Amino acid sequence: MNYYKVTMTNRGKRTTEVLKAKSKISAIRSAKQEFTGFNILKAEETTPDMGAKLADLLAGLKKTFEPKIDIGHKISSIRQIAVMTDAGISIHDSIEEVAKNTENPKLKTIFRTIGNDINAGKGIGDSIEPYKEEFGHVAIAMTNLGEKTGNIAGAYHKLANILESIRDNTKKFKKAIRTPLITLAAMGVAFTILIMVVVPKFKEMFEKFDSALPIPTQILLALEHALNNYGLYIMIGLGGGIFMMMHTYKNSDDFKYKVDKLLVNPKFYLIHKIIFFATMHKYTLVFGELVKSGIPVSEALDTAVGMVDNLYIKKKLLTVNANIARGISLSDAFEQTELFENMLLQMIRAGESSGQLDMMLEKVEGYYDSRFQDLIDNLAAYIEPIMLFFIAGLVLLMALGIFMPMWDLGKAVK
Repeated sequence: MNYYKVTMTNRGKRTTEVLKAKSKISAIRSAKQEFTGFNILKAEETTPDMGAKLADLLAGLKKTFEPKIDIGHKISSIRQIAVMTDAGISIHDSIEEVAKNTENPKLKTIFRTIGNDINAGKGIGDSIEPYKEEFGHVAIAMTNLGEKTGNIAGAYHKLANILESIRDNTKKFKKAIRTPLITLAAMGVAFTILIMVVVPKFKEMFEKFDSALPIPTQILLALEHALNNYGLYIMIGLGGGIFMMMHTYKNSDDFKYKVDKLLVNPKFYLIHKIIFFATMHKYTLVFGELVKSGIPVSEALDTAVGMVDNLYIKKKLLTVNANIARGISLSDAFEQTELFENMLLQMIRAGESSGQLDMMLEKVEGYYDSRFQDLIDNLAAYIEPIMLFFIAGLVLLMALGIFMPMWDLGKAVK
């Protein structure tokens, strides 16, 4: 999001307003909607003042701590709408019933608003459009598809299946990573307690002797001094630094692009594979389901790429639609992204030539899913060497830092 200084006139008086928008055209469109009756002269990109920066920071802070809608609640609500509309109940009554029964207060408000919009004459696609961030691109696409075909029930059943697949993979990954994280956290806490409690005792002992301490002991003493004297400031600094990085990551495309590119770099052991296969599985799953549902390939590509969180991969996939518009085949456009293996490209080519693209995309999605599942199922075995190295390093530092001075205790006494 950028800032634009929009110059307008109304009854001969000129005025300027600073608006936040994605592009110059969006800024002009927003100005026309917000300032009815004004003539828009020009819009120029500008630098925000301190007040605007502070407002953005506070908005980011509020958004960070604002609870998100649980995906389980969304799946349950979408499934209920599908079942009720399939039984012949009108879409308005179905949404009203879901709004009445859902436990999530945010979701309840959203469905009530959608129900009121439908009652006022809006279509369900137009009514759900303002909540793209809450429901996601695929929900908007499937809603529009159901509205066009008159089969909301079928579209929402498929939507619920897609969201369930994404939720199950996310849940499985979190479960696999939980034990290693708890182990590392416990080791970190134990190491910190040892430094703050045990090390000072040895410090008092060796201060009585005029002897140089070994390097591992000096490291432990330096850590003890920092934690005991500046521990609170260190925690505040780390917390503030993490928050600023998260805020910058969410609000700066340049910073997000660099971080996302770094995360999928092969030098990042295991992490790059998990992110890559999870992202490609989600992309091919949504794309394949949309094509199978009858949505045009170009529209399906736009919707599927909206599900991609990694900006580096997303920018590569955004070129696919542009290349197709130039007359390039889907398989060749995928090949130019350098994200797909040759075997998968051959499968997509075969699907294009035989008219069975949806079937081949299902096999491609299955390949990425199997690779991702294999990583998750064997995550403990992959992480074990890293954990052993980390734990061994902490134990070695503690052992050398404490016992090396004791070995030299005789020299210190002399």
